[in-house]
Amino acid sequence: MSELGNGSGAESNASPQLVSGASGLLAARLSAVRRSRFKHWLYRVAAVLLGLSFFVAVELVCVAFNLGPDPEDIDDPFVGFNAVHPLFVRVDDDGGKPARFEIPKVRRKFFAPESFPATKARDTFRVFCFGGSTVQGRPFSKETSFTTWLRLSLTAADSSRNWEVVNCGGVSYASYRLVPILKECLNYEPDLFIICTGHNEFLEERTYGEIKRAPELIAKMHANLSRLRSYSLLRSELLRLKSIESTADKNPKFSLPAEVDAFLDYRNGLDAYHRDDTWHAGVVAHFDLNVRNMLTVARRANVPVILIKPPSNLSDCPPFKSENRSGLTTDELRQFQSLVTEARSHYKDDLPESVALLNRATAIDSQFAAVHYELGKCYETMNDFSKARKAFLAARECDICPLRILKPMEQSLNSISDEFDVPLIDAHELLEQLSPNGILGDFLLVDHIHPSFRGHQMIADELTKEIERQGRIRCGGDWKSERKTAYDQHFARLDDLYFLRGQRMLEILGLWTKGRADGPELSSRQKVRKAIPQ
Repeated sequence: MSELGNGSGAESNASPQLVSGASGLLAARLSAVRRSRFKHWLYRVAAVLLGLSFFVAVELVCVAFNLGPDPEDIDDPFVGFNAVHPLFVRVDDDGGKPARFEIPKVRRKFFAPESFPATKARDTFRVFCFGGSTVQGRPFSKETSFTTWLRLSLTAADSSRNWEVVNCGGVSYASYRLVPILKECLNYEPDLFIICTGHNEFLEERTYGEIKRAPELIAKMHANLSRLRSYSLLRSELLRLKSIESTADKNPKFSLPAEVDAFLDYRNGLDAYHRDDTWHAGVVAHFDLNVRNMLTVARRANVPVILIKPPSNLSDCPPFKSENRSGLTTDELRQFQSLVTEARSHYKDDLPESVALLNRATAIDSQFAAVHYELGKCYETMNDFSKARKAFLAARECDICPLRILKPMEQSLNSISDEFDVPLIDAHELLEQLSPNGILGDFLLVDHIHPSFRGHQMIADELTKEIERQGRIRCGGDWKSERKTAYDQHFARLDDLYFLRGQRMLEILGLWTKGRADGPELSSRQKVRKAIPQ
């Protein structure tokens, strides 16, 4: 037993040495494996870096020698222009007055007269405002636009500075026409950009082809790589060799004239509008791209931006054109029309019955804009303002001729504001808060989109608040009282002819929205052109 015991003890004494040796060998092998793996990954990383260094070198050469398209010139994959003329031209006055930049007469069919000094004074804060006729101040002009009230408001708040607010509002100008103007204004020492756009996106003919169906991943890769001159150079050369001008490599960009060519500028312009969900989706996507491009350009130039969500008339603006949804059977169409006719017969004596009948009609066809509007008017008369507003919004969204910003575009502005961390002033909500029954209509708008004088002043006041929040002004004394005096004095200086012209323009705009412009007839091609929402 003792021998067995001694033998067992010997084995026990030897075990730690064996274990220690084995552990050391294992550790050595693991260390060797780690070194091998480290070298393996080091070689891989070095190979990748070596490969990338070639492209970095090519990019540096392109930048140094100014080769390839400038990545700052963000490509619009949807449209191009026959020509792009500067909005402002330099005027050197021989009469001893300082040189100025001004909008030439040839552009004043779409823009109001505007100018600013060619040499910016040291105490000047220069603001450029971009948009359509809302920015310009239609049906009047820039004298009663929020741009003028903003200049007066900023001066009252801080008179130690020279406030220049430049009105770049173009009649019927959509977002894609604002991009080159904003880029141009980078040359004029801007301190702030204000962008108010969204109402004019459906006015001109464009097509959206294969580029719309490009995979999202490919589109994002292209957007990121397009920032490189080397990529832009390679792509432009490939497209030139293949005689292709679109990112889809199939369809050329739609070429637009230098100035706006709106459907409604033609006689019977409403005939150009029909339901086309694909085109509608393309317009919305294009709007989103254009606003993003403008903010990207401004950010690269370190110019702050304030976005404005434009207001639209809900309660006092019937849809401009209505169409039944596609796919209705003959019986469904007959039933729909019967329900609407019967509902109208009860407008004076039984509104609840009218509401019930109209709701039954919308269950058959939810895309006929006029029925939503009539339903909204019924709810409004019955003091059910929540349901009325919902119906008015549905009428706006289903309008076959959308001359008012649509919900997806409003959502784009919200998203872009968050992503770029730029302030967004909701002018619609701002004006609606003071509107009777909480629904924006004729109380603060003079037509389907254009604010009244008071409406423009409210937008200017809100912009002043935002500029103050950003710390760009230091309000002193009883400046709001001074602002009111400045507003009143400016308004009093406007002559009767200014208001008469505005009233006449309001009448012309009313005919224009009904397709009754005095331009030439639409071509047969334009009449076939489909346009509009879901």
